[in-house]
Amino acid sequence: MSSEILSGLGVSRETLGRLETYVSLVQRWNPKINLVSRRSLEDIWSRHILDSVQVYRCVDGFQNWVDLGSGGGFPGMVCAIMAVEEAPDAQFTFVESDQRKSAFLRNVARECGARCTVISRRIEEVDPLNADILSARALAELRILLSFCDRHLSEQGTALLPKGANWKKELEGAREEWNFDCEPITSLTEPQAVILRIKGVSRG
Repeated sequence: MSSEILSGLGVSRETLGRLETYVSLVQRWNPKINLVSRRSLEDIWSRHILDSVQVYRCVDGFQNWVDLGSGGGFPGMVCAIMAVEEAPDAQFTFVESDQRKSAFLRNVARECGARCTVISRRIEEVDPLNADILSARALAELRILLSFCDRHLSEQGTALLPKGANWKKELEGAREEWNFDCEPITSLTEPQAVILRIKGVSRG
C-alpha cells in the first residue's frame, strides 16, 4: 500500500522502511499529543507522507534545510528521512515551540537515523538560521510566513510552502507587503493545492 502511493517518486526500499517506522511512531504518539487529526491519520500515507515527499522532490541540492513550526514532522521529518540516503551530509533544523512535539521529533530522528537538530523555541526568538531551503506546512498565512523567510532564509535560499485552494488570494495579499519571486507547483495530493517555490524575499 505505502509503496504504491509513493510509486514514481523514486523512494528506495530502505527509505520506505524508515518512513514506515516513522508512521508507526506517529500512530503510537498521536493519542497523547495530537500530532495529526484522527481523521487524517487513517489516510496518513497520502495525506501526510506523499504530501511531504513531493516537497522534497522540488529541490535539486541543499546543505541546510530549516522546517518551521514542525509539529508532527510534516514535511520536515519526511524530507530528513529522504535525505538519509540521498543527501547524507545535509543538516536539518526543526523549530517547534511545543516541548512534547519536540520530544517526539527527537525520538523519530533517533529511530530513523535522520540527521537533524530540534530547537524548542518560538520562530521569531530564534537567531537567523541562514537556510538554503525553508519549509513550513499549515503554519500561517503567506504574509506571515514571508516574515519568517525574511529572517531565516539565506540570500540565495528557496522557501517551499504548501498551500491550499485559497493560495491565489494569499499570494495577492502577500504582494502588498513583500517582494518575491514565486513559482506555484501543482500538488499531487490535491489538484486545487500547490507548493509555492519562493525566492528573493524582501520587504515591499
